[in-house]
Amino acid sequence: MTAATGTWLRRFQPTADAPTRLVCLPHAGGSATWFAPLARRHAPHLDVLAAQYPARQDRRGEPPVPSITGLAAGVVADLLPLADRPIALFGHSMGATVAYEAARLLRGHGVTPVALFASSRRPPATHRGEVLHTKPDADLLRELDALGGTDLRLLDRELLDLALAALRVDYQAVEDYEHVPGEPLTCPVTALVGDADPKVTPEEAAGWAACTTGPFTREVFPGGHFFLTGHVDAVDALITSRLVAAPR
Repeated sequence: MTAATGTWLRRFQPTADAPTRLVCLPHAGGSATWFAPLARRHAPHLDVLAAQYPARQDRRGEPPVPSITGLAAGVVADLLPLADRPIALFGHSMGATVAYEAARLLRGHGVTPVALFASSRRPPATHRGEVLHTKPDADLLRELDALGGTDLRLLDRELLDLALAALRVDYQAVEDYEHVPGEPLTCPVTALVGDADPKVTPEEAAGWAACTTGPFTREVFPGGHFFLTGHVDAVDALITSRLVAAPR
């Protein structure tokens, strides 16, 4: 059963008493339910929360948020009342940048995450100048095909229009994002990347090391942008080992 925790966060398992909270941030066009299997696998040892961005699923009637910092601010507003225990952040693709900005905002409130996992995303200061959010729907669908994401063509027309609208705004948030230099994080950072990801190379992923003064590791897996779906056991084991070892 899914439970809302504020407006922005969803809990798929009743594990609120777990010693550590793992907050998951979805990719562009993604939703909280993408992390439901992760929540079930880690209960009851982790309280897994997943962000639900506006303009999708149960928030489809809300206006979208076209900026990374705006998404991070929404998540953090609901997360601060839950900062009574250690918080770790896991972001996939766009969600990795949202997680990074959320970590910076949390620091401003005196909360230091115990870990940041950045999956399938270039470091925040790396910019490629892409403009997919201005392209026709057909180009967005081809992009999803190339990345191995969900085939939106399986949706009926109304749901397809909603999904493409959310995806377009998310791409705008990613493509308009400009990293503002500042003090690096202090928490451990782990970059996860597929060795055949067209969006980020293993060499680029290594650049996440500059985002923290804490420990950094890079984990390379066989696969593309959504390598996670083929390496669930390995990624779950990695998360567990890092959070068990994280300082409290």
